[in-house]
Amino acid sequence: MGYERNIFMERSKVYFTSFRTRLGEGLPHKLQRFLKAAGVGEIDMSGKFVAIKMHFGELGNIAYLRPNYAKAVADLIKELGGIPFLTDCNTLYPGSRKNAIEHLYCAWENGFTPLSAGCPVIIADGLKGTDDVEVPVEGGEYVKSAKIGRAIMDADVFISLSHFKGHEMTGFGGAIKNIGMGCGSRAGKKEQHSNGKASIDEAACRGCRQCLKECANDALHFDAEARKMRINQNNCVGCGRCVGACNFDAISFANDAAISELNCRMAEYTKAVVDGRPQFHISLVLDISPYCDCHPENDAPILPDIGMFCSTDPLALDQACVDACLKAQPLPDSILGDHMREEGFCDHHDHFVNTTPESEYQTCLAHAEKIGLGSREYDLIEVK
Repeated sequence: MGYERNIFMERSKVYFTSFRTRLGEGLPHKLQRFLKAAGVGEIDMSGKFVAIKMHFGELGNIAYLRPNYAKAVADLIKELGGIPFLTDCNTLYPGSRKNAIEHLYCAWENGFTPLSAGCPVIIADGLKGTDDVEVPVEGGEYVKSAKIGRAIMDADVFISLSHFKGHEMTGFGGAIKNIGMGCGSRAGKKEQHSNGKASIDEAACRGCRQCLKECANDALHFDAEARKMRINQNNCVGCGRCVGACNFDAISFANDAAISELNCRMAEYTKAVVDGRPQFHISLVLDISPYCDCHPENDAPILPDIGMFCSTDPLALDQACVDACLKAQPLPDSILGDHMREEGFCDHHDHFVNTTPESEYQTCLAHAEKIGLGSREYDLIEVK
């Protein structure tokens, strides 16, 4: 599937280094040296709050980025005078990261403590995922204002640290997914995933009425006889704020947005987060699992480890990581290898689509360029 490049867009710089190290130099130290060579020190961080947006991994998944990499970035920020914190927003789906308490326990169990990561962990959208701010999306076609975790927007400097891997819907998960989907509050994630309205699982509803406090549209009412919440579908606007208020996972939305629309909304959410602020983006292309780190498991990598990439342009960064992955040889003992050996295998000439043929990512990259998030044209600068 091709795309038209914007010939008037200025080329971005993307920096790359392999996972080879000098004798006596560990990968965390090489990451710091790499980021300095790429110009991260040109950002004024003196006395500034610096958000490091990353994914702490679902419990049971061990393909997420090791805390050692987060500590390398946090220590470098402190060296540059900044005040770093690791951050993510709560998930929309039930799991081990749907509220700040469970999310913090998950992060700690996966190794992200102030001692191991070099700085605190702050869940950006608060206890129940309702602490967000409305951020305008300049040029947004699907989203006019994005619901972003407050702590992320309160930070003076924004840095994304992404594990680049496959994804069952969006083809791959890189900088744009880490930022756009990851920085959305629970209501923001709902807005990206769903066009629909809320539904209530009566078996799970406890009748606590906490969701009533979040509904501004008179769409919720309490059935006193049944002691259950009900939804007036005529009044529901699908804002998703009731989801964060429910501690019992009784309220849900169907993931009914088409993948192409999800991709476009994700790009627009990313633009809301990064527009007009000091930023830097890092992607580590290793342990390239076929599915998102949100899974409570991880399958064998589909591709070999490639290296570290960084840029001030998240779109160019994703494009460079994709290009590098498409040049790599698939690993035979993986779901991608299995698919390629199947009788009647249809080769899409794309490792991510060959892994999950129902996935698609080109609309995300094309829309991101269209709305001015960045450029798909880049110069790759290798750092030894």
